[in-house]
Amino acid sequence: VLSSLPLQVMLYFNVYYFPVWFLAEGIMLHLKYHMLPWHYQFLLVTAFLILSLTEGSRLYLGYLGNLQER
Repeated sequence: VLSSLPLQVMLYFNVYYFPVWFLAEGIMLHLKYHMLPWHYQFLLVTAFLILSLTEGSRLYLGYLGNLQER
């Protein structure tokens, strides 16, 4: 089984776009955090953390799996 070149290209560009998304989303969260009710604050921070962790692990596992042909 060979590694997938289109998958590797998408992972390559996503590694560069993820920090930009993370920074932009973090700044937006910081700017609007104090204007929201407490339950929206909790939901927004929780969603941000879950999305960031899953995207980071997806990129890591994608690189690991595609480059090692697993």
